[in-house]
Amino acid sequence: MRERENGYVLALHGGAEEPPKGQEEEAHAGLQAALRAGRAVLEGGGSAVEAVTAAVSALEDCHVFNSGHGAAFFADGSQAMDASIMDGRNHSAGAVANIFGPRNPVQAARLVMEKSDHVLMVGEGALAFCREHGIAMADRDYFFTEKKWRALQQTLAEKGQEPSALPRFRDTVGAVARDRQGNLAAATSTGGLTASLPGRVSDTACIGSGTFADNAVCAVTATGDGEVFMRWAAAHAVAARMQFAGQSAEQAGREVIFDLIGPGGGTGGLVVLAPDGTVAMPFNAEGMLRGYVREGGLLHTALADEPYRKTEA
Repeated sequence: MRERENGYVLALHGGAEEPPKGQEEEAHAGLQAALRAGRAVLEGGGSAVEAVTAAVSALEDCHVFNSGHGAAFFADGSQAMDASIMDGRNHSAGAVANIFGPRNPVQAARLVMEKSDHVLMVGEGALAFCREHGIAMADRDYFFTEKKWRALQQTLAEKGQEPSALPRFRDTVGAVARDRQGNLAAATSTGGLTASLPGRVSDTACIGSGTFADNAVCAVTATGDGEVFMRWAAAHAVAARMQFAGQSAEQAGREVIFDLIGPGGGTGGLVVLAPDGTVAMPFNAEGMLRGYVREGGLLHTALADEPYRKTEA
């Protein structure tokens, strides 16, 4: 998928997993809403950073996805979220981990990038920083969803089963964008892994694992088994193949998913955006909720290995 020169492009994912049964239309609608939110920024001349923030915020607001409003539960019934963002112009980056309260964790990550001297902030310190800067907060009722709560109860009750048999929401949302000035950005957000130990941090919070952006190389957002993505520094592994081996976005993305993540015991997917606007979305899971929009084009969304659904702007 290649974008014409100088036009903007936005691509995103809502997690690499089996399409949510009974929620297929909601998933398409959620992806489309996020594409519209990011596109509106780019259409108005906004930056890639602003666009991925808007797109991921919209995904966080949709209960279908495992982020923000639809976050998974730890084994003890608590919730916490991770998010990160990176600016391809200068490698500026921000991330938050194990936070509960900010309505849109990706906005907290951007706050760290733009208003602090740090890259990663966690826990109570991160929350205090968010409150100091007026980040919108939400309570436990907002973040509670019956589907994710049932998934926790089933997982805890069936610990003896094969992990693959359990509905362990482990996926994330993310977006990459190129603005009209040719700048790249990436952002990723997750509600964590169902029934994981409290305190667990995902690849989403780790720059180079779940998120990476460099104007000269690519922008990447990842989704799937976070521990495997961290071990292989998956997002940066894509960039290294493109920068030093001259691989295309498609070849680099597929090598990382099928030659590193898969053999390493993980499933998931990547959204990769090259400086020329080429987009690759390889995945080795049963599906990856994903979409893209090009300047002047239709919205494209898909949930599994299927033709894209095309929607008028």
